[in-house]
Amino acid sequence: MNAANPDRGDFDTSPVADEDIRQFLDQIRDVADKLARDHASRGDARLLATSMRELRYCFKVFSKLRGRRKVTVFGSARTKPDHPTYLAAVEFGRKIREAGYMVITGAGNGIMEAGHLGAGVEHSIGINILLPFEQSANSIIQGDDKLMSLKYFFTRKLMFVKETDAVILFAGGFGTHDEGFESLTLIQTGKSHLFPVVCVDAPGATYWKRWREFIIDELLREGLISEYDMQLFKVTDSVDEAVAEVRQFYRVYHSMRYVRDDLLLRLNRPISPETLDSLRGEFRDIVPSGDIRLTTADPYEANEPNLKNLPRLRFHFDRHKIGRLRMLVDAINRDGE
Repeated sequence: MNAANPDRGDFDTSPVADEDIRQFLDQIRDVADKLARDHASRGDARLLATSMRELRYCFKVFSKLRGRRKVTVFGSARTKPDHPTYLAAVEFGRKIREAGYMVITGAGNGIMEAGHLGAGVEHSIGINILLPFEQSANSIIQGDDKLMSLKYFFTRKLMFVKETDAVILFAGGFGTHDEGFESLTLIQTGKSHLFPVVCVDAPGATYWKRWREFIIDELLREGLISEYDMQLFKVTDSVDEAVAEVRQFYRVYHSMRYVRDDLLLRLNRPISPETLDSLRGEFRDIVPSGDIRLTTADPYEANEPNLKNLPRLRFHFDRHKIGRLRMLVDAINRDGE
């Protein structure tokens, strides 16, 4: 699988030389000095210091895992090991690991444990939240050097989305909905890279099916989302279909990056001239000026030398139409079928 360090939209994870980050380190020091001049409260200073410390440590852990595709699995910590949803999550973890992916979870019990159980500890990553109740690291990931324990939900959620190549949602409570809606919001608004979001029910269950009906009845029909936003997620009760959705998304498409006013879609291989012509016609509505063209790496991408040989599709993209962009990626991935 060609999975080396995909760009993360607003979350640039590219390795850079020390001199290239010096300006940002100077900005961090400048912020610290300004906090002192502003007579920041102890609580505010502590919040910033703790969040920066947590993020730095997470960056260090994930830096060792660059080049590995990853999926984030969300779901209830309260689901019991004999529940059909737990068993489905175990099966998903196993099959997505066999497809070459690592599994990120919140490191707790229930669905999080199930995802790790299926993937195995060597292919598991845990981002635990420190709570006074309920949430302790599961026995699969406990003690592993890929386990991170964080104080703040916002730093934890940042890492979930920043480092993932897909989000998989099993049935859960408020936290699962929070994480699912945040993922969709970040994709919809272009504040994250594009990735699959798959809502997985146990066979015959209706948890996400009924959720989708609510989305259609109360959001889509009331004009609170667009019809193309429905392309940003998939609902299924088949683990095999969920795995196939993730694998298909990266069949030809590799990653994306904005360069000045253009969007660059990196590809694992070139697409046919026929597919390119079809894209130009079918997706004219998301290209306000110019055309979709096959090109090579932009000099602006020099900080990602490991991606320099990938072909690109380059065009000026109407950023209001992320759902249509997802449809374009799907069309790219059908090339050669």
